[in-house]
Amino acid sequence: MIAMKIIAKAPNTPAETGREPSAPVTGIASFDWRVIAVGAVVFAVLLAFSTRYGFDRDELYFLECARHLQASYVDQPVLTPLIGWVSLKLFGASLLGLRMWPALAAWATVVVAGLIAREFGGGRRAQLVAAVATATMPVVLAADHLFGPTAFDVLAWAGLALVVVRIGRTGDVRWWLAGGLILGLGLANKHSIGFFAVALFIGALLSGGRRLVLNRWFLAGAAIAAAFTIPDIWWQAQHQWATIAMTRALGQENGGLGNIGTWVIGQLLMTALAMVVVWVAGLRFTWRSGRPLWRALAWAYAILFVFFALTTGGKIYYLGGAYIYLVGAGAVAIDGWLAARKARLSTLMVATAVTVALTLPLVLPLLPAKDLGGTEKINNVLAESVGWPQLVSSVRTAWYSLPAKQRANAVIFTSNYGEASAINILGSGTGLPQAVSGHNTYWWWGPGNPHATTVVAVMPGPMDGGGDAAYLSQFFASVRAVATLSNPYGLQNQEWRGHVYLCTGPRHPWGQMWPKLRQYS
Repeated sequence: MIAMKIIAKAPNTPAETGREPSAPVTGIASFDWRVIAVGAVVFAVLLAFSTRYGFDRDELYFLECARHLQASYVDQPVLTPLIGWVSLKLFGASLLGLRMWPALAAWATVVVAGLIAREFGGGRRAQLVAAVATATMPVVLAADHLFGPTAFDVLAWAGLALVVVRIGRTGDVRWWLAGGLILGLGLANKHSIGFFAVALFIGALLSGGRRLVLNRWFLAGAAIAAAFTIPDIWWQAQHQWATIAMTRALGQENGGLGNIGTWVIGQLLMTALAMVVVWVAGLRFTWRSGRPLWRALAWAYAILFVFFALTTGGKIYYLGGAYIYLVGAGAVAIDGWLAARKARLSTLMVATAVTVALTLPLVLPLLPAKDLGGTEKINNVLAESVGWPQLVSSVRTAWYSLPAKQRANAVIFTSNYGEASAINILGSGTGLPQAVSGHNTYWWWGPGNPHATTVVAVMPGPMDGGGDAAYLSQFFASVRAVATLSNPYGLQNQEWRGHVYLCTGPRHPWGQMWPKLRQYS
């Protein structure tokens, strides 16, 4: 009932007067420096918890990609591995050093949210609400706790939205040059922002904003963005357009009607539950704004909501970046309602704090690892951050159980990139050879010794489909389990109760079997 009153009383304009001027407006409120402080708090919290547990499987993989720096990869373009390369040069394989980068991205995202509210016409209170709403988003906290493309993707979406809002307010299309730069950097990090850009363009046309997007400045910005994609396109052309094949595999796994319910419910969890009313008000605000580019933001959300629901519904965070501009707009929309009674702002903040407290243990490593049991079914990322040293130890024991002559013609093969990267990063300096895998970009790095006659294979546990001897027996005459994978806390992650196998008697030369071992996911 309260939520309905908030939305009903939300003004249809960015100004406190409640009217949306038809002509561009250049005057806006001063920036609230408390927004920077809110971002600093998020940064500090993320760093404070950054070294609990250990590396996530994806982080280990991105470090390996950094060690194999190239124009692009099967699962992402080059920017995240490039930042990983810089991190390795500065800090080595440091968990704190690596996670500093997404924590900085979180700080920047909070600041951009405040700037978006300001561009929508919001004063200090609205900017602060937008900053707090962003700082408490589970999708931001979860993504920016880990080093990976999503942290920088959310920031890129927010940055592009900021440019769109500014052009919508001022009519100054020269800002498309900045938009092209942001989009280009975003595309060099993750392809999903390209869908956002296309949806924005369609939304602008549907909203009557042709003049704002069909001009030389927009084309120049598009050219800047396109230039950033050249290395990626070149690599894809040289590697059978591998990302398209991987995307199809992800769509089969996460898309379809069966995942639509998960998608819809998941969108309610992108922000703190108390802030849902804010972003809903923001969606209404942009739609009723009367400005073509602001309405284009509403169109973009609607288009991508349907598109992602049908194609990758299981990946509920794919639309996470859109909520930054929605809470920015919503903070302005409800500003008058908050101003009417001082207690309302306090009530909103307290409600946000309560709902965030309930979700924090699911997105950040607050609990002792031994108490994580059961949470892996809601968010398996935290559980995937434990057990890697034990896996490396099991593989090392299996490897050195082989006679030296047999090791000379052996390779370590893993079912996924996380296992291979753990061995290569955490096992560095232990005498283990570089592990190989058929998973994603690893397959393109080759089989290691193509003449190997012995393979030490690491296969996942029941939670990941249970890689067992039957699969390996297709390729080897003898497959024998020599170790069972575990972790000190009994967490049922992907590797729990997996096995290390000793495989001998290859049915064909190892190098000739390699094409059959490729998998994209």
